[in-house]
Amino acid sequence: MSEAAKQIEGEVPGARDLLLQTASDIMREGDIVDISLSELSLRSGLNSALVKYYFGNKAGLLKALLDRDMAGIVHSVDALLSKEWDPEARLRHHIGKMVETYYQTPYLNRLLMRLVRESDPDEAHRIADSYLTPLSRAYDKLIADGIKQGVFRNLDPQMFYFTATGACDRFFSSRLVLKHCYDTDSMTEELRDRYREHCIDFIMAGILAR
Repeated sequence: MSEAAKQIEGEVPGARDLLLQTASDIMREGDIVDISLSELSLRSGLNSALVKYYFGNKAGLLKALLDRDMAGIVHSVDALLSKEWDPEARLRHHIGKMVETYYQTPYLNRLLMRLVRESDPDEAHRIADSYLTPLSRAYDKLIADGIKQGVFRNLDPQMFYFTATGACDRFFSSRLVLKHCYDTDSMTEELRDRYREHCIDFIMAGILAR
């Protein structure tokens, strides 16, 4: 019996989650939105045939990784909206969490756009309906609550979504700029913390009512 068959028949505990996390680590460290199945196998210690067993193919693995990461974001935003916090505190917390998310998964927006672009229409609609639409509605509420209470100036929630997401994401998907322009090739926790504070202060200064 082959090693792959043994692993499948033995249902290696946690194998599916390990494949997803290893794929995430590869893309995060390489600043890419693709993986090599041979590297995935080498780093996970699992036979690459398990990708077919659990996900159908590499595209299925990438979709499952997107589902894992995006589902956590939607859940956390839903939890935030349920908190009895004032609008400014909610949004400051959310911006900080966005920076943390893109530090952990800098590939996320690029992977999302790739899969929407390359998927068939039904799958593209599923991704949009599952993740993009709920987040858009959450931003509508976050901003509307702040405007209603006089905390935020009158602004377009849709434009704010693109502004805030772009600001939080861009820094962590620009490692080559950091390397060649600022002589740093390491995305450290200290850099993350500095950028988180910068984003919160910069974005909030632009929307608070004066």
